[in-house]
Amino acid sequence: MQDVKMQPFKGQYRLAIFTCLLAFSVILMGAYVRLSDAGLGCPDWPGCYGRLIAPSEQSAIGESYADRPLDTGKAWKEMIHRYLAGSLGLAILLLAILAWRNRKQADQPLWLPSVLLVLVIFQAVLGMWTVTLLVKPAIVTAHLLGGLATLALLGTLILQLRPDLHGIRLTGHNRRLVIAALLTLILQIFLGGWTSTNYAALGCSEFPTCYGGEWWPVMDFHEAFVIWRGLGVNYEFGILEPEARTAIHMAHRLGALLTLLVVGLLSLRLIRQGDSKITRNLGLLIFGLLGLQITLGITNVLGHLPLPVAVAHNGGAALLLLTLVATLWATSPNRKTS
Repeated sequence: MQDVKMQPFKGQYRLAIFTCLLAFSVILMGAYVRLSDAGLGCPDWPGCYGRLIAPSEQSAIGESYADRPLDTGKAWKEMIHRYLAGSLGLAILLLAILAWRNRKQADQPLWLPSVLLVLVIFQAVLGMWTVTLLVKPAIVTAHLLGGLATLALLGTLILQLRPDLHGIRLTGHNRRLVIAALLTLILQIFLGGWTSTNYAALGCSEFPTCYGGEWWPVMDFHEAFVIWRGLGVNYEFGILEPEARTAIHMAHRLGALLTLLVVGLLSLRLIRQGDSKITRNLGLLIFGLLGLQITLGITNVLGHLPLPVAVAHNGGAALLLLTLVATLWATSPNRKTS
């Protein structure tokens, strides 16, 4: 019966899984580009030095870009990210077309593919602004959040396209805790993005203290969280003074502590009070991903931001977000269950 029930959405389901994996790849590649300082590897958009394929030598870019010397490695990193993002946009467009074509079919998700299409178009605009506004932290952070929102909505679409999945029933109090954990994680993701885009990941060079054995060093929170600083400023490698970068870094650490408490409480409650094996496994998965994220964050500081670890830290945040979104979906009191 499950195969028969699944049949109407089988193609969309497989496409949604592929698109979700592609979105995850785009997030990882975006983190790799950002953390390897390749965000301006191509000074224009959507091409690279006026070409759809990154040029291989300086003489090929002409006089128009004389003020922006070619770094072939950075240019190719940026263009690979754009190729992946473009493929993601096409996949989401196809999902939206299939949804609207089958809109008269019972239980066909319609608004979610439509929202995803609007979101990925806005993501393309943010990607353009990332270059034209010279990696402005507010824009780059918004681009990161948009990418993770795309991933979360694709994960939800996958669940909606599987009407045969069994529901997980938790108490209303636990559902409120799931919502609190999700909101806390979103706040922490914003703080992590703000830390990265302001080059504040090493605002503290020690752990658990900040530097020089100090737990609460001199910080400038006022300058640290100025969202908009006008146009025409090149933010590559950061413009903030050390005190502001330290403030951002410490805010991210405090956010990590709050996330550990709230998300950790949720995971332990699911493990201890779960009324099914699936519930307990969800709790264990959340607990494991949370522990991994904390470990990667500490390693970033002690290892002075090793690139593979920093990229993995972004990937871990994406996986934890997906898991919490799935938990929230599974505990929805208004969702139809088989």
